[in-house]
Amino acid sequence: MTVFEVLIDCEPELLPTKGNPGDAGYDLRANVPTVVPARAHAIVHTGVKIALPSGYVGLVHPRSGLAAKHGITVLNAPGTVDAGYRGEIMVTLVNHSDLDFVVERLDRIAQIVFQKFEDANFVEVSELPGSHRGNQGFGSTGVK
Repeated sequence: MTVFEVLIDCEPELLPTKGNPGDAGYDLRANVPTVVPARAHAIVHTGVKIALPSGYVGLVHPRSGLAAKHGITVLNAPGTVDAGYRGEIMVTLVNHSDLDFVVERLDRIAQIVFQKFEDANFVEVSELPGSHRGNQGFGSTGVK
């Protein structure tokens, strides 16, 4: 397991935390109360600002309990926090239910997972090499 430094600016009670040792995601909490209207979305402030080292990204994922129990998920999952971003992390929650969902301050609303990534060097070609799958796309492998 790689450990690296994430510089963070937030109130102590908003510091992202893991639910259990060994978990991949750090819980993000709401900084201000917010209502996510039924069948709509809302931006929830976390009060967290971070600085990641070059070559790392923060990916904001939904919390499974909110999705299963309330139909609440992250609209653009996973949200991307690039290493060069220094603003507040905000989470766009979408409510798939018929009831408004109230987020209170300090509620856990999403989780952030940190990942190392590689840069790509695109090489233009006139034709791609063949593969066993070819150009078979959506649904090509069936459901069973």
